[in-house]
Amino acid sequence: MLSADRDSNRTVLVLTLGGTIAMTRTAAASGVTPTLTGSDLVGAVPGLQGAAEVTVEDFRQMPGASLAISDIVSLVDRLQQADRDGVDGVVVTQGTDTLEETAYLTGLYHQGSMPVVFTGAMRNAAAAGADGPANLLAAVQTAVSAEARGTGVLVVLGDEIHAARNVRKMHTTSPGAFESPTTGPLGHVAEGMARFHGSLSPIAPVPLPVGPLPQVEIVTASLGSSGTLLKGLEGEVSGLVVAAFGAGHVPESWCGQLEALAAAMPVILASRIGTGPVLTSTYAFPGSESDLLARGLISAGTLDPYKARLLLISLLAAGMPRPDIAKAFLDRS
Repeated sequence: MLSADRDSNRTVLVLTLGGTIAMTRTAAASGVTPTLTGSDLVGAVPGLQGAAEVTVEDFRQMPGASLAISDIVSLVDRLQQADRDGVDGVVVTQGTDTLEETAYLTGLYHQGSMPVVFTGAMRNAAAAGADGPANLLAAVQTAVSAEARGTGVLVVLGDEIHAARNVRKMHTTSPGAFESPTTGPLGHVAEGMARFHGSLSPIAPVPLPVGPLPQVEIVTASLGSSGTLLKGLEGEVSGLVVAAFGAGHVPESWCGQLEALAAAMPVILASRIGTGPVLTSTYAFPGSESDLLARGLISAGTLDPYKARLLLISLLAAGMPRPDIAKAFLDRS
């Protein structure tokens, strides 16, 4: 599908959160830090104003690693206001450390068909071959595309268009770090236009939090791990994600502790691999996927541990009961 509707009269709001895309060197620091404003970013992109009528708002200015879930809840409130104001699309710039998580969480909460596109940079603005300007331009060109409406939250880097629910950061430094390993990209940006090769069925949004955000942690299985990190979690956290071996396996010594925790809180069984599903009935040894599901754990399906954690937090924060939590994971995997 080719989106051939370039229109410089379309309005795009750029919300900046900081990150590498906004980083430069200063005399006071030995490395780069977030210093560029949204206006600085937009002003460095040739041809941007020809793609849309762009306005900029400095929403946050921090490294991606310092963003919190509360920041994203506030961001979603701002997106809803932009939608009510008739903005055609929104681009969010931020650090790539947490971009796959913040985009996914925004996608859980985002309502309506207004395109929301996350982007960032792998090379800071002072580096040779800085990729921020090109990524920002491609993100704006995607945000004004008619094909982007109703597709959910998107991530655009390296001229590739990814669904937030599928994208992962797969390399620490490469400009091509972001991939959708299970599905591939939804499309590409070429000649100033977003070209979509496919689409995704919409998923009902999760209600915004009604109270304090719950604490949910991830415990990762590793060779010979004793499960010590599972001790003392009851009463300290509201939910747990287990990043298990392979298709959903843990050491046998973990089983009793996980069963007790699953009786006290939702415990989600995900795979530390990050791609592919948690199985349900292939293996039957103690600590296998079928054994753990029988002990009360909830399958994450195809969600990686980080996205499973965010989904569980959002469901708990909305006051969703346990049976509905299990169904929500089934519907989104």
